[in-house]
Amino acid sequence: MVQETIFSKIIRHEIPTDIIYQDDLVTAFRDISPQAPTHILIVPNKQIATVNDVTAADEQALGHLFVVAAQIAKQEGIDENGYRLIINCNKDAGQEVFHLHMHLLGGKNLGQLVN
Repeated sequence: MVQETIFSKIIRHEIPTDIIYQDDLVTAFRDISPQAPTHILIVPNKQIATVNDVTAADEQALGHLFVVAAQIAKQEGIDENGYRLIINCNKDAGQEVFHLHMHLLGGKNLGQLVN
């Protein structure tokens, strides 16, 4: 059994936060420690600890993360200039909360991450 995370509590509205999107599959909210002018976390409502724990049954929800990311980027006005999507997997990659999540960052030039 996966240990419950703060994200599960946010999804259930037990912890107040700035939720900007929620449906049956995913929830999106502003990061409390933003690394860019726009920094939004998009999480599947089903708790999946890491990318390593994804199964075929998760495909719809995880594909939906990208659809919602594009929708939010447009809503936030960062779709034209560009934005970055990041999913970290495990500690060496910087994952701190073990509930798979996508970071949507934008609103400034983020520089080149990789070639």
